[in-house]
Amino acid sequence: MKQNRSENRNLRLFFLIAFAWSWLFWIPKALVSQGLLSIPPVLGNILLGPSNPAAWGPFIAAFFLTYMNEGGQGVKRLLKSGVDYRFEKIWLIPIFLLFPAVVGCALLLSMLTEGITPNLSVLSNPLTIPIAFVYIFFLGGPLQEEFGWRGYALDRLQAKWNALISSIILGFIWGVWHLPLFFMSMQAMYYQRPIWGLMISTILLSILFTWLYNNTRKSILAVLIFHTMFNLSHYVFPALETELGSLYAIILPLIVVIIVVTIWGPKRMVRERYVKTTAPNI
Repeated sequence: MKQNRSENRNLRLFFLIAFAWSWLFWIPKALVSQGLLSIPPVLGNILLGPSNPAAWGPFIAAFFLTYMNEGGQGVKRLLKSGVDYRFEKIWLIPIFLLFPAVVGCALLLSMLTEGITPNLSVLSNPLTIPIAFVYIFFLGGPLQEEFGWRGYALDRLQAKWNALISSIILGFIWGVWHLPLFFMSMQAMYYQRPIWGLMISTILLSILFTWLYNNTRKSILAVLIFHTMFNLSHYVFPALETELGSLYAIILPLIVVIIVVTIWGPKRMVRERYVKTTAPNI
């Protein structure tokens, strides 16, 4: 019971630190974008520049709490999960191909139904794709977020609820974490659409990330690449630049989620053989 209370407290602290760190930088930027705040140029370079550290909130929260509660060995364990490739290689298929297939189909359907062809210049210069992959992996979200959302929070949620409920809770919180970005100018297409669309997307994505995480021996490396492929797919196939593409980009992942939950089940979204041989990562 004492251990459960401690883990519950750590989980609350994780979300508090992750939000506090990220929103400390994002909210002033949003207020400036809305014309509600004026700040000195020196401070503006930190808060408003493209290299501001806002997105590192989940990463910082995860490693700070891991160090405080488990010391250096806990930090090493968490870092090790980020390079752990010891999972069945069949999972490389969804890791690398699921999101390109889903987002590519969303774009194709929008082109067929709307008759509009967005800018597909990336496909005419494919050498930019591996460069974009590396940039996105390190600076475009995955590294900043996945050690926190999946590496720290997910197992603690799954200790209390089944995989599906845990994913929905985490996906909702993940979506709320992004909210200040909707009030900034010059943001990615994700944040130029209705907020409810992002919330639904993060919940659906969270379910798929849990499915992958639980089936790859809790490998953060797997979800790092999975997250990178999601962002990269939207870079290569700009489905969100079309009206119906945004809708298809929700409907198609929903179909995939229904298939996953139906086949793998909501309890662990993983084969029973794996459940019996793998201990919780907390």
